[in-house]
Amino acid sequence: MSDVTRILEAAQRGDPNAAGELLPLVYEELRRLAAGKMASQPAGHTLQPTALVHEAWLRLAGADAKFEGRAHFFASAAEAMRHILVDHARRKSAKRHGGGQQRVEFNEAGLAAPTNDDQILAVDDALDKFSQENKLGADLVKLRYFGGLTLAEAAQALGVSERTADNYWAHAKAWLIREIQTQRR
Repeated sequence: MSDVTRILEAAQRGDPNAAGELLPLVYEELRRLAAGKMASQPAGHTLQPTALVHEAWLRLAGADAKFEGRAHFFASAAEAMRHILVDHARRKSAKRHGGGQQRVEFNEAGLAAPTNDDQILAVDDALDKFSQENKLGADLVKLRYFGGLTLAEAAQALGVSERTADNYWAHAKAWLIREIQTQRR
C-alpha cells in the first residue's frame, strides 16, 4: 500500500492531520500534471500551473470526497482540473471578457493538447455526450486531455492494459473529432 493510499484511508477515517500529510506527497505530481497541461496553452494564458494545482486541491479537499486509492485520487484531480479549465474558458468567452471573437478551427492533431478556450469548451461539450456512450473512454480522455497523463499512466489509473487504453483513445479521438465538427456546422 502506498503512502498516498494509507493517508487517504486515514483521511476517510477522520484523521485531521491527513490532508497536511497528503499534500507534500502529491503536490509535485499534481504540479507536473498541471505544468504539462498548461504548456499547451497559448502564451499569455492567465491561469498558471501553480494556480491550477491550488484550485484543484481546494476543490478536492473541500469536496469531502472518499477516494478509493491513489489512482482514484489522481483521476479526481484530473476531473477537478478539467472543471477549472472549462470554467476559466467559459469566463473568458463571456461577452464582458471579450467573447464572441472569431473561432480558431479545431486541429485534429492537437486533440491531446488544447490550445485555446473555444477548443476546451468544444471538447468538454462533446465529452459530456461521449461519456453517456462510453464512460471508460470518456474517463481516459479526461485523464489524458485535462489531466495531462500519458497513455501508460492513464491506463494504470483506470486499471486497464495499455493496449486497451490505446484502443479506447483511438475510438475517443475519432468520436470527439466527428462530434466537434458536427457542432460547428
